[in-house]
Amino acid sequence: MLFPKTNIEKKLITQKRKEFDITSWEQQVQSIFEKTEEKNDQIIETLEKGNTSEPNDFIFDLLDYSKIHHIDQIKKICIDYRLRFLDTKYFKGKFPKEAIRAITEIENTHGITLTGFKIIAPSKLFKLANADDPLLFVPMGNNYYYLVHTWGKDLHPFRKTIMWFFKSFENLLILTFLVSLLITFMVPEGLFSKESNTSEFIMIFLFMFKSVAAVVLFYGFALGKNFNTAIWDSKYFNA
Repeated sequence: MLFPKTNIEKKLITQKRKEFDITSWEQQVQSIFEKTEEKNDQIIETLEKGNTSEPNDFIFDLLDYSKIHHIDQIKKICIDYRLRFLDTKYFKGKFPKEAIRAITEIENTHGITLTGFKIIAPSKLFKLANADDPLLFVPMGNNYYYLVHTWGKDLHPFRKTIMWFFKSFENLLILTFLVSLLITFMVPEGLFSKESNTSEFIMIFLFMFKSVAAVVLFYGFALGKNFNTAIWDSKYFNA
């Protein structure tokens, strides 16, 4: 054969010799790993301890438009699905390697150090002061946030429907009414009188409504629960 085949492994070794001093290549590679590990530790420390929420100085032309979200959009999603939008220092879950890698890539691309990390997640994933699918954001200014990374499992398909009843007092009242009506229909006919009539049905319904309302109020006050509109950006457990 006139021309020998190209051995990629040998080409890689040749390239490595050009970039590394062969007599100290182990130390050089180790140094690179140590710098990477140190950078990752700094990112994790920033996420866990929190820092300033000053806008990050992005290069606008390099941003992914689909990842830019206004605070009003974030607020609506949090209220609809009963989620919280808080600083990452309150997050008690673990940050995956993919999230750290995404942060590093953005910092290298834009030549900046990201600050002001915030996260969207269910309340149970936060360490909240006593008074499913995380999304990591950083501020851009003018109430806009840039989505850095998302991980975990998707939310339950009926979460929005279920959480609708907890958006406001009026919605909770509708839930109380429906539950009371369902229980009233479950009461056997003739339990309180020989003949069932409208008056008896209304009396039973009112009794059930007061009972269910009492349970709801007790549960709400005892556990410090509040409506979606009040907790979406609150760091307090019983806000």
